[in-house]
Amino acid sequence: MARNIQSLERAAAMLRLLAGGERRLGLSDIASSLGLAKGTAHGILRTLQQEGFVEQDDASGRYQLGAELLRLGTTYLDVHELRARALVWTDDLARSSGESVYLGVLHQQGVLIVHHVFRPDDSRQVLEIGAMQPLHSTALGKVLSAYDPVAHSEAIEADRKAFTDRTVCDLDGFEHILDMTRARGYAADVEETWEGVASVAAPIHDRRRMPVGAVGITGAVERLGRDGELRQELIAAVRDCARAVSRDLGAGRF
Repeated sequence: MARNIQSLERAAAMLRLLAGGERRLGLSDIASSLGLAKGTAHGILRTLQQEGFVEQDDASGRYQLGAELLRLGTTYLDVHELRARALVWTDDLARSSGESVYLGVLHQQGVLIVHHVFRPDDSRQVLEIGAMQPLHSTALGKVLSAYDPVAHSEAIEADRKAFTDRTVCDLDGFEHILDMTRARGYAADVEETWEGVASVAAPIHDRRRMPVGAVGITGAVERLGRDGELRQELIAAVRDCARAVSRDLGAGRF
């Protein structure tokens, strides 16, 4: 019994490893990263490959996540009406803003990314569906904290870590930001979580007018800003997207 549990733990660790960083990894990379013998790693990979959770590139011999795992993940996420209703509007927002679009919901003590639209250019990008973001420093997190009482409590009780010298960690300062978010109808993150990166996000409400998520764009500070301020047309585009998704969820006009 213990051996089976250990095998599951190792398989889960492999899937997490393949989900982050480089898209494809070789057997030696996987084995060394997880501290496993090559034979052990190969046996687990072979089983995952048979089940469709892992695929092996014929040319390089390297491994990547398989279609079956993606199908299961997509099925899980598609049960959320929020994501289904937001698909068209987030695509439109990415095209109009020229930036990456993220859809986030509260999960445990952070923001779970349930949908991600790539920036519409030819740059190399990594799909971040399933990634977690902090509540206190990101635009998505601030929106959820401002409008969702549960998210607010989580953010207040959590350890508000400083990611950059711009991160607001003290309680009074954080509450002031949430007041501003509610007054303006959107939240911003200008190098508070990642150096050189800015974000804008707005809340999404359902038919009960309850906050169910947040949508936002993320990009380089120099693209999202102008003369030291976030570009008003981008803020308006994000808020319009959030309103459109809210209307599709039955919230009416905001």
